[in-house]
Amino acid sequence: MIKKLALERILHKQGFGTRKMCRILIVNGQVTVNGMVCDDPDANFSLEDLHYTVNGEAWQYQANSYLMMHKPAHYECTHKTQFHPTIYTLLPQPLVERGVQCIGRLDEDTTGLIIITDDGQFIHKISSPKHHVPKVYAVTCKHAVSADQLSALLAGVKLLDQEETIAALAVTQISDYVLHMTLAEGKYHQVKRMIAAISNRVEALKRIQIGALHLPEDLAPGAWCWLSPAQCALLSTDPSQS
Repeated sequence: MIKKLALERILHKQGFGTRKMCRILIVNGQVTVNGMVCDDPDANFSLEDLHYTVNGEAWQYQANSYLMMHKPAHYECTHKTQFHPTIYTLLPQPLVERGVQCIGRLDEDTTGLIIITDDGQFIHKISSPKHHVPKVYAVTCKHAVSADQLSALLAGVKLLDQEETIAALAVTQISDYVLHMTLAEGKYHQVKRMIAAISNRVEALKRIQIGALHLPEDLAPGAWCWLSPAQCALLSTDPSQS
């Protein structure tokens, strides 16, 4: 059976404010549904393939939000920040009102692929250490990386607060100074600390892949887009099997 909801409830669920605020938007003729103005807050609509506009901005009904963003530098991945703006200022306010969260944070100076959603189960599935979702980082080092340093990253390096060594799943040398490094863990400043452990230093860090999902080349820093179901599935796909 196709589920229907009153337009007022639909807008409320989609993050457009309190029920009262949504009712005012509708009564004032600021909402269209499937191309037609609707000024009846109690009008029922099917949620399947529902397209609507609020103040001229087009939306499609989404039971949950699944987004990817190309995080720019000098933004923090928290809702409450101290020194830098938050990545959530780069999203439309209705999505923020829905309580979206990023899956795993990137440091303020780290750029690249980040996933944002309001689906708690999905967050757990992708972020839980037991699922070992691999992540690939483009690492620019201060000094040229030697063959011995590459071998050390693959064999495992010792971090100060860790009893056991930590190894990269894979390391590909792109140039003398640039590596693509694959990790299945998300320890604090892990890439920077692993590079420091081989007597080098990270000059720039960008996450370019999670699971089998790549950061699109045409997604500019600060831009975001919706994830399709197929793209969501790639997040938990072994890249070697994709």
